[in-house]
Amino acid sequence: MSLSVALKVAQSALAARQTETATTSRNITGAQEAGYSRKTVMLSTVVNEGGHPGGVRVDGIRRSTDSALYASLLRSTARATSQDAVAAGLSRLEQTVGDTQLKRSPAAQLGTLETAIQNYASDPGNAILAQTMLGAAKDTVRLLNEYTGIVQGIRAGADADINTSVGRINELLGQVERLNGVIVRGTQSGADVTDALDARDKALLSLSEEIGISTLAQPDGGVVVYTDSGVTLFETTARAVSFAPTNTYNATTTGNAIFVDGVAVTGPNAIMPIGSGRLHGLTELRDQTAVTYQSQLDEVARGLIEAFAEKDQSGGGGPDLAGLFTYSGGPALPATATLSKGLAGDIRINANADPDQGGSLERLRDGGISDPLNPDYDYNPANNAGFSSRIQDYAAAMNAARVFDAGVGLDPTDTLKGFAGSSVSWLQAARKSSAADVEVQSVIVTRTADALSNATGVNLDQEMTLLLDIERAYGAAAKLISAVDRMLDDLLSAAR
Repeated sequence: MSLSVALKVAQSALAARQTETATTSRNITGAQEAGYSRKTVMLSTVVNEGGHPGGVRVDGIRRSTDSALYASLLRSTARATSQDAVAAGLSRLEQTVGDTQLKRSPAAQLGTLETAIQNYASDPGNAILAQTMLGAAKDTVRLLNEYTGIVQGIRAGADADINTSVGRINELLGQVERLNGVIVRGTQSGADVTDALDARDKALLSLSEEIGISTLAQPDGGVVVYTDSGVTLFETTARAVSFAPTNTYNATTTGNAIFVDGVAVTGPNAIMPIGSGRLHGLTELRDQTAVTYQSQLDEVARGLIEAFAEKDQSGGGGPDLAGLFTYSGGPALPATATLSKGLAGDIRINANADPDQGGSLERLRDGGISDPLNPDYDYNPANNAGFSSRIQDYAAAMNAARVFDAGVGLDPTDTLKGFAGSSVSWLQAARKSSAADVEVQSVIVTRTADALSNATGVNLDQEMTLLLDIERAYGAAAKLISAVDRMLDDLLSAAR
């Protein structure tokens, strides 16, 4: 080997070690940074014209990756955020059940009302007991009205969160577009794009929190992003994700769909509906879970109106009319066994039985609440103070089997009290199941992230050991240069 070749070998080795040192330092700095992938220097041997090794060449910086683990992390993250959104909503809905000791659930309140009715039936001439029964009935109405407001508030909150999530998705897609351009151009020019790749992966992971995605790598270093249902979110350019928020919700409000590049990905008309991500969880909460619970409250309200309805006492076959409990459509009763949307928010106490509204407490005992001027609905025409049959009818009606709408997720054949109790159980079971799913999915996300970090992340012990190896290699190259320098000095001295 000539001295000039030896010098070139040493110089190339020094340059390679310098790059390795910088890369290792970069790894150590990024070790605690979320989403950072380990970088390694790719080296190759330089062969001279005679076919002999002539040093080393830096071919680029390689980034540690594991596409299978990364894809798994995207999927598990999207599922976790979807379940978390539903679980959070169910936890807020559970405030309509609360501590059983506080008797804040509709079922518990019906029990309080039944007790007040039974007490009044034992002494029908007692005005205080009549007032207690009326107070329990008012509390029942107030509870159903209040809980309707809570449910619709949760739906409105979910709608607002959907709008925020859509904005975040568009922002992240913009980041992906910018980083993707840097990567494609850098790959074509041979520049180091590993930091841009890390940043793009972080943006995609954040995107998976909002909407379930899958990715497809391109030969030029670019990436194509799809929703988990196959709708294109990004290919060269970001697709627009759009949503029109609804500010005010009631039981009859239908939330708007979310569109990706004009294609509906949520709602009943979605051909390719998404199946994970925060958007999926929020829309499920807004359009399914909360709606189902509202429907159950509405059926409880309908059951109350039906149970306390007044019948024609003359034998003339007159229609049943709303009695103590009525609504905006009264005195006619709501359709039997058919959901009337928003009834829990519309139910109220009939003014004819409420002294505060100009009515009479005695009508609780005597009937005629539906129409005081119509004697056909008077159960106690003799005005006997000890008349208790009508009051006893109330208690019997609360425990009588009746038919509810079959589409509200509960047994359609049950008593009013049983149906209300089943609604409480449905809500609590849904919350517990959702919380368990969140816990399981969180473990999966954590373990997948740990596995990916172990496969692609930085091990500080390994990097410090590598630094020692680089230092020794650097020293060897420096010694070679020193030896060549001495030989050149000797040659120059001999030439003199």
